[in-house]
Amino acid sequence: MSAASAVAASASEPTSPLPERDGRFQSPSPPAPIGRLAAVQEMARWLRLLFETEREFVRTATTLIYRVGEPELKYLLCQHVWEAANHARFLRERGRELSGFGTTDEVRPALRQLFNEAVMPADATVALAGFYRVIKPALHDAYRRYLTATHHLADWPSRKLVEEFLADEARHATEIAPYLPVAASASEPPSASPVAASASEWSAHLTTLLASHGGPLSPSPPLPLSPSSAPPLLSATRGYTHPPTPNRGRFPTCSSVFSHDPAETPIVRTWLIDPTTDARVIRIMVYVWLMMELDAVDYLATVFYDTPHAPFDLHHDLARHLWDESRHSQFGYRQLPSLGVDLLTLEHSLDLYTILVQMTPPERYAMMTMEFEANSFPTKAHVMDRVRELNDFEADTLLAFDRNDEQNHVRSGHRWLPVMMALFGETRSPEEFVTATRVRFAELAKTYGGITPHSLPPSQRLTGEKILRLIK
Repeated sequence: MSAASAVAASASEPTSPLPERDGRFQSPSPPAPIGRLAAVQEMARWLRLLFETEREFVRTATTLIYRVGEPELKYLLCQHVWEAANHARFLRERGRELSGFGTTDEVRPALRQLFNEAVMPADATVALAGFYRVIKPALHDAYRRYLTATHHLADWPSRKLVEEFLADEARHATEIAPYLPVAASASEPPSASPVAASASEWSAHLTTLLASHGGPLSPSPPLPLSPSSAPPLLSATRGYTHPPTPNRGRFPTCSSVFSHDPAETPIVRTWLIDPTTDARVIRIMVYVWLMMELDAVDYLATVFYDTPHAPFDLHHDLARHLWDESRHSQFGYRQLPSLGVDLLTLEHSLDLYTILVQMTPPERYAMMTMEFEANSFPTKAHVMDRVRELNDFEADTLLAFDRNDEQNHVRSGHRWLPVMMALFGETRSPEEFVTATRVRFAELAKTYGGITPHSLPPSQRLTGEKILRLIK
């Protein structure tokens, strides 16, 4: 059974924990909907399954972001995650209008098992292939079959949503295609293209897992496989862990792009606030600062997988936060070359990730929203005023939207930090927790900060001194 054909038939699976058989969750065959609202309930179960699938994609596809190296791919994944979060939001909104959708945000165990397995490959390219060659095509097919199963007029509100989401899924497939490994040739030995071979093997594994549940993305009950036929699960033998450092691919890295030494780093702290600094220098430095929000993308992406039972609205807002940080990083990534900066001379800072990945999800989120973002406003306000001297409308626009987004992130932090704390049994007040987290961050920085050496010597990397030469 192909992934696509397996998708369309377990919306009727209950969302409560299912009985186990041979260590694997099994779904009993539910009775067909009966009664006056049977047709409504049947489509509500489809919508429920689609909601859970999009939600799980948000939770797990985020593990790809810090494991792939190409910034453009990171940005694209952030966009797809945000769009998936919106799909889930509107599916839930529509579903709650229908009898039989359910009232909780929980995900059925069989579906969670599939997504927990999907993150397991050590090679991010292999994992990417599993998501986009098995799971996303299955989701695309589920949307397509929904349109054939429902009534064009009676279920018009759902159809309009599904038609839009179906188009999104087709676009996602086109956008991701350049980043997927070339399919392995049957005539070539695996050694000729090991990544392609591994990706093909992994995709086949996920396809078998999908079929073994009868297609967790379909409304028909599963056809249980014999223990000898069921695929062994990597996720059953070991847990997923975040890598100690994020992947930045071909780009040089360092611990931090901030210092007080213009011969050492591109952002010189004293220059940012010195009224005599040339505004053109400040513009380049703030674009470097914005591009380095890629570290925020990487460490925020770790929070989703670690909070599987968070309210969906929390993950929805985190997905927006993630997409915002991705866009901010793109501000710098796309503007710096026009100002004469060779991006391969700009080292990427890794300190925040290497420290924060040692902390709990609420600690990571507290440092991001209540410390880094909340305390950046005074310096960024001064920077915005200085850049305005250049009459650079695009720069002014980018900085204005960055500031507006950051204000929203701090507001979200006040809303969601207490919820995240509760998920981890934290009973202190948010104020006490944030204070203690700052202290813990400082302690961890002694061990995990400053551990990434400069990839490039001073003569080759972008520094404050070189920025001065760029504006001459």
